[in-house]
Amino acid sequence: MIAPTPKASPGALGRAIVGLALTASLSTASAQGFVDAPRDKRYVGPIRLEVDATDLDHRVFQVSQVLPVEPGRLTLFFPRFLPGTHGPSGNVSRMAGLQVRAGQVQVPWTRDTVDSYAFHLEVPSDAKQLELNYQFLSPVSREAGRMVMTRAILNLQWNSVLLYPAGHYATAIEFVAKLKLPKGWTQASALRVAKQTGDEIEFEPVSLETLVDSPIFAGAHMARVDLDPPGTARPVVLHMFADEPSQLKASEEQLNAHRRLVQQADKLFGARHFRHYDFLLSISEHLGGIGLEHHESSENGVRTDYFKDWAKKAGRRELLPHEFVHSWNGKFRRPQDLWSAHFNLPMRNSLLWLYEGQTQYWGRVLAARSGLVNPEQARDGLANVAATFQHRAGRVWRNLQDTTNEGTIGARGTQSEWGDWQRRADYYDEATLIWLDADTWIREKSGESKSLDDFARAFFGMHDGRVAPLTYTFNDIVIALNAIVPNDWAGFLRERLDTTRALGPLDGIDRSGWKLAWAETPSEFAKAQDAEASHDDFGYSLGLYLKRDGQVMGVMWNSPAFKAGMSKALQVLAVNAMAYKADRMAAAVSANKEGAAPIELLVKEGDTYRHIKLDYRDGLRYPRLQRIDGSLDRLHALISPRP
Repeated sequence: MIAPTPKASPGALGRAIVGLALTASLSTASAQGFVDAPRDKRYVGPIRLEVDATDLDHRVFQVSQVLPVEPGRLTLFFPRFLPGTHGPSGNVSRMAGLQVRAGQVQVPWTRDTVDSYAFHLEVPSDAKQLELNYQFLSPVSREAGRMVMTRAILNLQWNSVLLYPAGHYATAIEFVAKLKLPKGWTQASALRVAKQTGDEIEFEPVSLETLVDSPIFAGAHMARVDLDPPGTARPVVLHMFADEPSQLKASEEQLNAHRRLVQQADKLFGARHFRHYDFLLSISEHLGGIGLEHHESSENGVRTDYFKDWAKKAGRRELLPHEFVHSWNGKFRRPQDLWSAHFNLPMRNSLLWLYEGQTQYWGRVLAARSGLVNPEQARDGLANVAATFQHRAGRVWRNLQDTTNEGTIGARGTQSEWGDWQRRADYYDEATLIWLDADTWIREKSGESKSLDDFARAFFGMHDGRVAPLTYTFNDIVIALNAIVPNDWAGFLRERLDTTRALGPLDGIDRSGWKLAWAETPSEFAKAQDAEASHDDFGYSLGLYLKRDGQVMGVMWNSPAFKAGMSKALQVLAVNAMAYKADRMAAAVSANKEGAAPIELLVKEGDTYRHIKLDYRDGLRYPRLQRIDGSLDRLHALISPRP
């Protein structure tokens, strides 16, 4: 593979990265000096990587590598900055037992004291190759991290089980990977099998970049569904893995909705930038949930009610559309400042409001156009987004552009005590509202003849069949939007990205022919989400989210609950002298509309008990979208399937 280049110089692939010279030339500082800067020069030979994933008792992956080498200093990296996670999410602490040998000679290594993901060693003068052996210790409980191996399913991410030599682009290092699975298991991946002997699989040689971008799902219970007609040149396939065989059962209509997803994506983008595409879907209560994009595949994890409770639980059915869109937005078209030469150079996330924000938008749209969600569910989901950012307290101090730094701040895996005040990855859903604003504005100004669909086809649909990434800048986005309908698009975007204000960007909701409204009962869509999250939602009334046992899950900043002194440290034991139940809390909120019956809570914090009074009078409030009389229903036009 060749290194990506900006749109401005497509003929210079692999020779020049305009605007990326600084990133490509950076050397990694270390206690021992400096690691060689990466070069677009092929490594001396293919690296053989073998992973034994048969230890289901201990959840340990046994790993061996054979590296062709030249004598002298060598630095090996464990991948740290991972595509799709937008930050330093590699976890080198789970690598253990590292031993390096040159034939029968043990080769000592030293971990860098500045960069703990770098290992320094000296290759003996007569060595032609090094043999590495170590383990990847995957979590054995949810408390330790995401479960990637169970008795029935495993999810192998190659970046967790390899070391690679410094000084080269990831595209210039070739790997030959081999995997041993538990007896009788089946695997799926964007990698192609070179040969298989029993439960041992050897894959075709690929670059380090492609290997890391091609994870494995494997399991004892698997079903394959072709989402394209037979004979399609660049086919899309759904591979499903489950805890039990019965969980793989899906109706033909459910599978057809996934087929329509592929069809509607084709109509939206007008091109495919993959040689084949493999949805990897786990349906499990034990394997950790996930949604992670790759160029020719995606990792997707849902619970076992995905097909079973199809009519009720629609929230997770936007997952596959979102990750599929990333093949175009994020993998093929990639922000210029997010591209890096290898996995141990920092990422820069300034354009995630397009990478993730517009992907989130198209994921919602394609879920509706394909029938994965129905129009009512699509509207209810959008109502939840609108309500969230109408009440996002942190918008007054932290602009949306700053949230694109979230992946590099170092808070990954931690919970926010005051999430709506701190803000986290709001570049997903708040940006959805910005792109709805842009879409409806284009529709209005063009007399309904154009839409953001035209931008998607022009920006992501170019060069049909090309897989190599094509980078873009802020200015490229502005130029492409102006080609659809002229406007001060730079000002439009910068105003919404850089300003701080209390209320969210809801112009697109109103221009779509709907408005944010409130009801005293949650929508069926919201009920299903609350049930899946196992919490009771009083967020837009008391500013309170509770577990079923009354443990406080969240308190909204400056809400009635916040002003009364509540936090996650508390458990609500009783409401008006009765043991806590959600319906009793709801009844108490409704009873105090006239201020005649203030809500009294008995709460527990450690060994301390106290009473809290809430004189809240506005009743229960749950978001809905309501039609604006006499307006054009652009939302209906937007989510309707394309013929």
